[in-house]
Amino acid sequence: MMSFRPRNVRIFASAFLLSMMAGAAGAAAPAAAPGDAKAAAAPTAAVSPDGLISRSVLFGNPDRTALRVSPDGKRVAFIAPVAGVLNVWVAPVNDIAAAKPVTKDTSRGIRQYFWAYNNNDLLYLQDVGGDENWKVYRVNLETSKVTDLTPFETINGPDGKPIILPSGQPLRPAAQIEAVSHKFPNHILIGLNNRNPQFHDIYRVDLSTGALTLLFTNDQWASVTTDDNYDIRLASKMTSDGGVEYFKASSTAAKPGKEHEPASVTFDSFVKISQQDSLTTSPMGFSKDGQTLYMLDSRDRNTAALVAKDLKTGKISLLAEDAKADAGNVMMHPTEKTVQAVSFEYMRDEWKVLDKSIEPDLAYLRTVSEGDMNVTSRSLDDKTWVVAFAQDKGPARSYIYDRAAKKATFAFSNKPSLEGLPLQAMKPVVIKSRDGLDLVSYLTLPTGSDKNNDGKPDAPVPLVLNVHGGPWARDSWGLDPEAQWLANRGYACLQVNFRGSTGFGKSFINAADKQWSKKMHDDLIDAVNWAVKEGIADPSKVAIYGGSYGGYSALVGVTFTPDTFACSVAIVGPSSLQTLLESIPPYWAPAIEMFAARVGDLRTPEGKKFLAECSPLTYVDRIKKPLLIGQGKNDPRVKFTESEQIVDAMKKKGIPVTYVLYPDEGHGFARPENRMSFYAVTEAFLAKHLGGKVQPVGEDFKGSTIQIPAGAEDVPGISGAIGSAGKK
Repeated sequence: MMSFRPRNVRIFASAFLLSMMAGAAGAAAPAAAPGDAKAAAAPTAAVSPDGLISRSVLFGNPDRTALRVSPDGKRVAFIAPVAGVLNVWVAPVNDIAAAKPVTKDTSRGIRQYFWAYNNNDLLYLQDVGGDENWKVYRVNLETSKVTDLTPFETINGPDGKPIILPSGQPLRPAAQIEAVSHKFPNHILIGLNNRNPQFHDIYRVDLSTGALTLLFTNDQWASVTTDDNYDIRLASKMTSDGGVEYFKASSTAAKPGKEHEPASVTFDSFVKISQQDSLTTSPMGFSKDGQTLYMLDSRDRNTAALVAKDLKTGKISLLAEDAKADAGNVMMHPTEKTVQAVSFEYMRDEWKVLDKSIEPDLAYLRTVSEGDMNVTSRSLDDKTWVVAFAQDKGPARSYIYDRAAKKATFAFSNKPSLEGLPLQAMKPVVIKSRDGLDLVSYLTLPTGSDKNNDGKPDAPVPLVLNVHGGPWARDSWGLDPEAQWLANRGYACLQVNFRGSTGFGKSFINAADKQWSKKMHDDLIDAVNWAVKEGIADPSKVAIYGGSYGGYSALVGVTFTPDTFACSVAIVGPSSLQTLLESIPPYWAPAIEMFAARVGDLRTPEGKKFLAECSPLTYVDRIKKPLLIGQGKNDPRVKFTESEQIVDAMKKKGIPVTYVLYPDEGHGFARPENRMSFYAVTEAFLAKHLGGKVQPVGEDFKGSTIQIPAGAEDVPGISGAIGSAGKK
């Protein structure tokens, strides 16, 4: 997952360590201008004579993705490549084939964009080299002019001079979108930490001129919540026990003659959320009249329900809940702000309809395509919807739905090159942990391994335990490029929602408090043991693989349980929890109490000792199985020193390690050339130690900035390919 800094602590926490980008954007070789909307048959080159699906098909850019309708319903926008780099395209709503690119990114590609309510501007976010110091850009569709709405390059200290990081580089601000409202089509709210790196001041931005007007100076709040009138309504901060306290705002108009100064805002305590409920209880937005607050709320229950709180009377009304899963996506009328449906995801996404007026729409849409449905965009008049369907054995499919005609028109699939390929089903399974927790997991079997279709291979196969990031995130059903890649190469892929994963209630999340390398890892080992007992996995050929928290788990695997795994792949994974928490981005500092309560407290001697006990770096001398480490040098979450320090420690002890570094990447590998090169290395590494199939490196190092400071010689076919890196 990739996101700009969230506006509430629940999401703030889930953004702590996010999954790597690979696979998030989809894949396919860089496309020419999008043409016919019909799904094309997979090209012959997508599959080799021996049945290997090309890495370029699985991990390259999507052909088209992220379809969104304009507020007036007249146009659509989507993301597609231009000369191999993802950009935003715009087309008439009824003629996608006429789409033209409107942005001109030539480096990392655009992955976050949205329509302005004026229908003439598109807004997008971009960073530099994966540093996540986001800038907000506007592109005007009439003039094609691109404007940097946050033209700030440094954060200055009290002396007025730029703050310089230990790397010698200046500390750069990270902008975030605070709010957009149909009531103010030419204005948006942006948060900027260019004055105080820990907190974001709130600015109102005039899209026509780019002028920024300071609305609120922030020196203490972890999050600020506004309504559709752009009034500040709530602010939050962490409590000393790791909970959250929300404060209700009241504004005082600026004094005569000082209208351009920020309004005075006072705050009174509104509600305190305990540490036990802090990741499952948070504001979600306001009703049209601003008198009702919608919330996720797990207080007095286990799973997070969607509730409505009357701000005058204090009465709380239950809107929707599920005994097994937290409330997830919310369908809300674009202007009336009434909640119409809520999704709950246990094994698969399911919708509970609250507004009977949309029941016929959802009933019809369920007949349009297989897969899990999500309404991703709506016009302001609510006559046009964009609907996406996720599948496990095929690309995601997007439709434009005309509500009046009750007709959904196919727009595109994000990767038509996947159509007709030998993709494998993702099977949801529930695995019991040793202490009785239900671990919702997903199993993808190797191609051709289950001839009798009983959900198990005919004989035990090599297995890759693919651990998700977060840890406050989850694995979900759907097309997973990594799972398909592993299955195609001869491995079972097992993805486990270990304790701490989101969506399964507060008890499940809280069971992970201060359990990094402990019960969280036990869940993963229990899953491996289950796979062995069920005859799925060959116990001598199990690998652990993951990014972010999953990378940490991979390092834990080779240090805490060194005899379980045949090899390990750790991507942007922290090796020391102490140095990880010491180096978090400054704007995460307000959440330090949450980290102390849920991970460990680096501010006390006892806490530092505990963090060291949970850190793979402490146990380097236990490593005896092959380890591959991947890292982006600009990673702001898991600094590249996390990988450097464990590689250096292994070198000093004479322990082999293969280390792959990308100087132009951050928390995951966004550029397709870099993704392709890393998967080529990983594939050869796994084949050597698990015995699966391998596609030669071929052209997959070209255009990549890959560096291999250690261990290239230990991976077959890699040393000779390094010379082609960087070449177009």
